[in-house]
Amino acid sequence: MTRVLVIGLDPAKLAGWDPEPVQAAIARGRARFDDHGIAADYCLVSPDERPEQAVAEALTGHTYDCVVIGGGIRTHEPLLELFERVVNLVRRHAPDAAIAFNSSPEDCADAAVRWLR
Repeated sequence: MTRVLVIGLDPAKLAGWDPEPVQAAIARGRARFDDHGIAADYCLVSPDERPEQAVAEALTGHTYDCVVIGGGIRTHEPLLELFERVVNLVRRHAPDAAIAFNSSPEDCADAAVRWLR
């Protein structure tokens, strides 16, 4: 079975955010993977809690066909260095996996499918 890892920010651990709408969007996005028959694991991190270690552990837990890196890590300028580290961790620990980028928590499956089919 095709397996994807989604790496993103944990909305429950971000100060000043109401996590519920984002958590609901993540749940809808997870359901889309099921619709495509793709196994999906999520690695949701907090920038303040050793995110690189969590990402490395997730990447080495399974073999992934694709890794989707979420917009929260990619587009928030103060997290640019974290984004760079995540990309390099993917290259190091999952060198055969495609790297995809989503535009929202709901379209993670679409981002992965672009590279899997």
